[in-house]
Amino acid sequence: MGNRAPHQVAKMVDVITWVMLVLGSGLVLVGGIGILRMPDVYTRLHAGGITDTLGAGLILVGLMTQSGWGGATIKLCLILAFLFFTNPTASHLLARTALKFGVKPQPESKKGSSSKV
Repeated sequence: MGNRAPHQVAKMVDVITWVMLVLGSGLVLVGGIGILRMPDVYTRLHAGGITDTLGAGLILVGLMTQSGWGGATIKLCLILAFLFFTNPTASHLLARTALKFGVKPQPESKKGSSSKV
């Protein structure tokens, strides 16, 4: 019975890794579709910024669970911290620059009317 415990832990780590990788990849995919489908710059930035940060974070956490406690995990933690600070900052600066150069947000469409995307 003692022999099966390490195997079960390794299998559980693999399952957690795959769940994180699939969720993160799905969020990045949804963000990419959102960038294509949203009507103006600001909603595109929102769709890309939020899903990119969370999706990349989940992918990195999945890789951390697979890599164990070593130098690779420390490097992945540093990349994760860098992404959590730079992605929202970059989205904010892009939105602010667009507003500064006169790009207006698209007004909300009335209920029941269809807008061309």
